[in-house]
Amino acid sequence: MKGKVLTIAGSDSSGGAGIQADIKTISSLGGYAMSAITAITVQDTNMVSEVFPVPANTVRAQILSVLGDIGADAIKTGMLMSPEIIEGVSDILAKYGADIPMVVDPVMMSTSGHTLLKPLSVKAMVSEILPKTTLLTPNLAEASKLTGVDFLKNMDEMRKAADALLKMGPEAVLVKGGHLKGDILTDLLVTQNSEKIFSALRVPGKDNHGTGCTLASGIATGLAQGLKLEEAVSRAHNFVQKALENAPGFGSGCGPLNHLVKVD
Repeated sequence: MKGKVLTIAGSDSSGGAGIQADIKTISSLGGYAMSAITAITVQDTNMVSEVFPVPANTVRAQILSVLGDIGADAIKTGMLMSPEIIEGVSDILAKYGADIPMVVDPVMMSTSGHTLLKPLSVKAMVSEILPKTTLLTPNLAEASKLTGVDFLKNMDEMRKAADALLKMGPEAVLVKGGHLKGDILTDLLVTQNSEKIFSALRVPGKDNHGTGCTLASGIATGLAQGLKLEEAVSRAHNFVQKALENAPGFGSGCGPLNHLVKVD
């Protein structure tokens, strides 16, 4: 076991995304997973039916208890839910986590269309979290929402969005192209000085619940274990691909990945 990763995210009762996906991913990749839960969701493979935010003070207490005792080699954030939670996370990280690499998955909406991050929370994330971010991992809809541009439709627009997001403070941005049409899926990693494309064949079927959570926590694990950013992204990308290819087929809707797959 190598690399201590703190995930700050919501709980998914179906086990395919959120805290549950993060813990499975971190563990499968050989890291040690810790958590601070920001919300309790009621969901299955078809939809999110209810969301109950955890009080901001309780979220802060969870983070402080972990950082004050075990510590963390990397942090991953998912659904941060409210401006109060976002501001609390920001304050703690400024005081106790300034040197810890952080991967931010800006979870804004569920696959079924349930809004998970309201406008005031988006504003707080941009001002409080992005300047502290090592890597931001938006999908196309999230990149569009954060930058205020129309839905992204091609690689050139993904580049423009990544450049706009870099100006908001993160050290690097990984724009995920999974919602573009075609048999080849392309993710674009951009820093101030470099660009790297990660491509994979689209895996047919509907069982892709939790891909964003899995990718972000996989990258955070790599950073916690001392991998360079491109190496961490590449390994996590391969992990997600294998997890998709070996999905167990659970549920009647958008089912989970297989988080027990192994990669080199």
